[in-house]
Amino acid sequence: MGKIITQCPSCSSTKLHVTKIECVNCNTTFEGKFDIPPLLKLLEEDLAFILDFVKCSGSLKEMAVKQNVSYPTLRNRLNALIETIESLEVNTQGSKAEILQLLEEGKISAKEAAKMLQYVSSK
Repeated sequence: MGKIITQCPSCSSTKLHVTKIECVNCNTTFEGKFDIPPLLKLLEEDLAFILDFVKCSGSLKEMAVKQNVSYPTLRNRLNALIETIESLEVNTQGSKAEILQLLEEGKISAKEAAKMLQYVSSK
């Protein structure tokens, strides 16, 4: 079974909804408009990173050894993943106005706001 798609193959929009869910066991079908959770929108490699992180009990030192990279390299990768998840969370809930409001309130940096606005405008 394939992974759920999170970008339209026709127009590249990320504004997708799941409309049908079926139970394999009893064949019950649910139809409606279901949002795709932010974690499912991550790339496969990011999901693999998260799984490794959990399996290593959150130890970046252990992960660095396992992935044969330096601790700072792994830390940078985690920071980038955190930024991606934060932008997905804001973008699934927010609009340009909400992102600018977060920036004005000092809850996000200008760099984060720029990244989020770029993501919103690509939708």
